[in-house]
Amino acid sequence: MQSSENTDIRRLTIDGREYVLVGTAHISQESVATVKAVISAEDPDTVCVELDEQRHRALRNPSQWQSLNLVQIIRQGQAPFLLANLALASFQKRMGLQTGVKPGAELAAAAEAAEEAGKEVRLVDREIRTTLLRAWRRASLWKKLNLMASLLAGMFEKQEINEEELAKLRQTDTLSAMLDEMAEVLPTVKTVLVDERDTYMAHHIRQAPGGKIVAIVGAAHMPGILAKLEKNFSAAEIAELSVIPAKTKLSKALPWLIPAIVLGLFVAGFLAGNTEQLTEAAVAWILANGLLSALGALLALGHPLTILTAFIAAPITSLNPTIGAGFVTGLVQAFIAPPQVSDMERVSEDIAKVSGWWRNRLTRVLLVFFLSSFGSAIGTFVAFGWLKDLF
Repeated sequence: MQSSENTDIRRLTIDGREYVLVGTAHISQESVATVKAVISAEDPDTVCVELDEQRHRALRNPSQWQSLNLVQIIRQGQAPFLLANLALASFQKRMGLQTGVKPGAELAAAAEAAEEAGKEVRLVDREIRTTLLRAWRRASLWKKLNLMASLLAGMFEKQEINEEELAKLRQTDTLSAMLDEMAEVLPTVKTVLVDERDTYMAHHIRQAPGGKIVAIVGAAHMPGILAKLEKNFSAAEIAELSVIPAKTKLSKALPWLIPAIVLGLFVAGFLAGNTEQLTEAAVAWILANGLLSALGALLALGHPLTILTAFIAAPITSLNPTIGAGFVTGLVQAFIAPPQVSDMERVSEDIAKVSGWWRNRLTRVLLVFFLSSFGSAIGTFVAFGWLKDLF
């Protein structure tokens, strides 16, 4: 194997085939210019890009939001995934506004330049939904809370960045330090978000056809891909990286265990014949769940009928493991104040501002879903404590 020592561009020869890896920053105008220049100068047989099909379609068709069926997404239980996706996009979007470059612009430019030159284009990244679900399912409850807090903080954090800062971030030593820090705080998440994708992309880059391959990847993945490009991974090893882990026994049992305990307490109170105590327990359950879920809907600036629905639905849905308060409130909000075409067109711009999450009707539905669910979850534990003391 031979390689060059340029930080952003690495050239390797493996088994007589030449690989040119370009490390980019996803919101950098310099990276956009670099990938175009490299593809033009290298004249490769294949261009590999750090994208999956979904992200590629989104970059090529920014108006995809106009065809989004929000009601169907809520009914299918995909609202949390959409919210997480938007939270991640929000962070990159706000940094991109400072450099005047849309997130992923260099990846879109690479695919477009390759197609215009008549080159083979290979999308080598793992499906984003698989990546997020693997990170979520493999994390402990405490790590999940940390991950949620990080996503929410990313929605509101203000970070100043320019091309000079981006150039520093593309330096391997800086990125290594950042990833090492991530590994200490959230080792499972770092493994899924970075290490596994390094393996996945290295394998598919190695499998790309032709004698010369140009690969456009985020600079954070350069060290890992370089270290793994010479390895021959089996089909089974790569397939395993796309398997979504099953829910743990605890996560499966918990939604049923809490309602069972609560109902058991009510039944015990009924059999004991203490009507006054039973009434106090029922009131405590309704108020804790209903008020906190309604508060969540209010904080999301939900419609008054949505807030009322949260108060009524939460005490009931908390006893039903198959449906959550957010499922009901999200659907009500979507029906009463459905997103307009203008909301769909502006969503990618609105998520770049904190106020935009509440102004845009689409993201407001997701906030109603999340905050009313969160309020109901807190209410369940508060009420559980009250019930424990009452009986």
